[in-house]
Amino acid sequence: MTIPNMITILRFLLVPGVVYALLTGRTDWAFAGFVTAGVSDAVDGFVARHYNQRSRLGAYLDPMADKLLLVSVFVMLGYMNELPLWLVVAVVSRDALIVCAVVLSTVMGNPVAMKPLMVSKANTAVQIVLAAFVLAELAFETQYGSIRLALILLSGLLTVTSAAAYLVGWLRHMNGYGEGEAPNS
Repeated sequence: MTIPNMITILRFLLVPGVVYALLTGRTDWAFAGFVTAGVSDAVDGFVARHYNQRSRLGAYLDPMADKLLLVSVFVMLGYMNELPLWLVVAVVSRDALIVCAVVLSTVMGNPVAMKPLMVSKANTAVQIVLAAFVLAELAFETQYGSIRLALILLSGLLTVTSAAAYLVGWLRHMNGYGEGEAPNS
C-alpha cells in the first residue's frame, strides 16, 4: 500500500467526522475536516506524482474519496437548509447517473472509458468552492448572500451542463460512434 493510498483512506475516514460535526452543530469542526481533506488530497497527489507512487488502486480511490466527501457535504447542507434542495438533487443525481451509465455499459459488454471533461472539472471546482464557502460562513458566523447565490447558480448551471455532456458522450459511445464521428443520417 502506497503512502498516497493511505492518505486517501484517511480522507474516507474524515467523511463521517464531517457529517457528524454538521449534525451536531459543530460547523467549525466540519469546516476544519473539509479543509483537511482538501489539503490531504493535494498532498497525496503531490507524493504520488513526485515520488512515483501512483497506483491503479489510487486512481480509483482518490476520486471516490473526493466525491463521497463532496456529496455528503452537499446532502448535509441541503438538510440544514443552507443549500437549495434543487441543487442537492441535481448534484447527487448527476453523480448517480454517471455511475449507473458506467455500470450499465460495462454489464452490456461495452465499457466506457471515463475521461474528465473540462466542464466537469470546472463543475467540481465550483462545487468545492461553494461547499467550502458555505462551511466557512457557518463556522465563522458570517454571511455573504450574493456570493453564495452566485456560486449556487453557477454550480447548478455547471452541474446540468456537465451531466448533459456526459450523457451525450455516453449515448454516442453506446450507439457505436467514436469521438468526432457523426451518425449517418
